Amino acid sequence: MMMGSPSGNSCLSNTRFHQSLGSEEELLQLEMLERKRKRMEANRESARRSRVRKQKHMDDMAAQLVELRKENSELVASINMAMQMYQNVEAENSVLRAQIAELTQTLRSLNHIIDLVSTRTRSTSEASLNFVNPMNMFSSHSQPIMACAADMFPC
Repeated sequence: MMMGSPSGNSCLSNTRFHQSLGSEEELLQLEMLERKRKRMEANRESARRSRVRKQKHMDDMAAQLVELRKENSELVASINMAMQMYQNVEAENSVLRAQIAELTQTLRSLNHIIDLVSTRTRSTSEASLNFVNPMNMFSSHSQPIMACAADMFPC
């Protein structure tokens, strides 16, 4: 026995199959469109957040720039003040060095004079030493200086 030709039923079944296939394709396309729309929305939101972060970063950098410029000018002022103080100290040191040189030369001259006087006094007698040093003139007297002066000039 041959089975009856299912062509009548088969055509209807194919149509339903194609319709269901069409429905499934449409559903898949709708799902894909919905996913695409959600993805685009998520991308827009991500881009917006990125722009907000970027703007905040730029604002932070601008504020930091202002602070760094302020700090830089304070440092420059501090350096200038230190340089001025350094130059003042250098000038004062230069004056002091000149004074040291001058005083050293004066001390050498005075030491030379002392050496000359010491050499001459050693070679002279005790009498001439008393003459050179007025304080030694009265050393032989037992009277105070005032008493000597009174004896020298009677009233």
